[in-house]
Amino acid sequence: MKHLIIFVLFSSSITLSQNAKEILQKAIDLMYGKKTYSFITMMITKPAWSRTVSMKVWSIEPEFSMVYITEPARDKGSVTLKRKNEVWNWLPTVQKTIKIPPSMMLASWMGSDFTNDDLVRQSSIVEDYSHTLLGEELYGGYECYKIELVPKPEAGVVWGMIITWISKKGYMQLKEEFYDEEGVLVRTMLGSKPKNFDGHLLPSYSEMIPHNKPGNRTTFETKELDFDVNISPEFFSIQNMSRVK
Repeated sequence: MKHLIIFVLFSSSITLSQNAKEILQKAIDLMYGKKTYSFITMMITKPAWSRTVSMKVWSIEPEFSMVYITEPARDKGSVTLKRKNEVWNWLPTVQKTIKIPPSMMLASWMGSDFTNDDLVRQSSIVEDYSHTLLGEELYGGYECYKIELVPKPEAGVVWGMIITWISKKGYMQLKEEFYDEEGVLVRTMLGSKPKNFDGHLLPSYSEMIPHNKPGNRTTFETKELDFDVNISPEFFSIQNMSRVK
């Protein structure tokens, strides 16, 4: 009987782990798709100032993305390119392309509460972490799966732990908590105002709140999101950064 109980507990643990990864993969597939185009407004709020940045984004997940800034006027034409684990910036004012070095991956992107590393690691949470289904919890009016992500020993990631809430209906990622290696909560991402984009129900607002910087927050409003657009990997070239509009 003792061996039977151990076997049942061990089997249950495997099932929960597999289910957690499957749930997370469904949420990632829903959010990012394969070939997408989006128009997004980013609102950056600091204690002393705030500003709004509008952008066009093309992606082939998980390897490529191109971000073209349309507003404000002083930043118009600036481009960020992600190619696998590399990030490049095109600066139209000086007509120069710059590769972001590893030492700058944790630097702020466009003055926001997102980092260059966030651009690279969007979908690595499936492969770089082990996943455990902690249970179910109500959040934002939705019954959600609560999943814990712990980095694998060989993974070169920033976070010591991530906890995410994914709706049981529609697999929307509604909340993420990011912890450092000491178990301290560093920042929280909140999704809200679900909207139908090209047949996909997704939060149209995403808010990043850094807990170590009181009064700071960055909000993304997705105004357009089209899936399965006609783009190829060749679109995401360094040469195309100065041509895209």
